[in-house]
Amino acid sequence: MTEKFNDDLKENDLKTLNNICEECEKEDKSVKENLILSGFKICNSCRVSKTVFPV
Repeated sequence: MTEKFNDDLKENDLKTLNNICEECEKEDKSVKENLILSGFKICNSCRVSKTVFPV
């Protein structure tokens, strides 16, 4: 039973750790870095635009 849970957990983790930005839907390697640093799945471009224009 725990093996099935571990396999499901690994598959879900791999799906969430993709490099696709939640704002612009583009793939960028900075998405994973920003996820680790700030907890948001956004690329550097969207991060800068949210910092400059925080709406």
